[in-house]
Amino acid sequence: MQIPFKLSIIGMAVTVLIATAALAHQGVKDPHVKARMHAMGDIAAATKTLGAMAKGQIPFESTMAADARNSLIAISLELPGLFEINAVDRVSEAKPDIWDNFPDFVVQADAMKTAAQNLDVTSVTTLREGVRAVGASCGGCHKAYRVSR
Repeated sequence: MQIPFKLSIIGMAVTVLIATAALAHQGVKDPHVKARMHAMGDIAAATKTLGAMAKGQIPFESTMAADARNSLIAISLELPGLFEINAVDRVSEAKPDIWDNFPDFVVQADAMKTAAQNLDVTSVTTLREGVRAVGASCGGCHKAYRVSR
């Protein structure tokens, strides 16, 4: 069975993304930080897939979009637990403000979950509308709780 060219390009892009994330995680010793970084990498992969479909950079595929949406929902449910312990590492982008204002951080994670749950992946048009809300939820949290590098 031959893989269609567009799907093989998507597969290569995902492989590069995963390899880049793996390199960024090298040297991280704290398992809590490592788990958070992996979760954020998974969020990035899912949002990149959804964003690329919404922009027409890759073909719209409802099953792939649903998988990415479901990944965002699952990770958003895990986020508060991943950040309960104030663990740090030199490559971590987590601001101390997370632990200073943990209840708000939990609200931000819930906003991502809600945006992802509301994401309609039945068409590229509905996907475009929902992707904006997902991006806004990510941006709101990053503005408050992520170190800019």
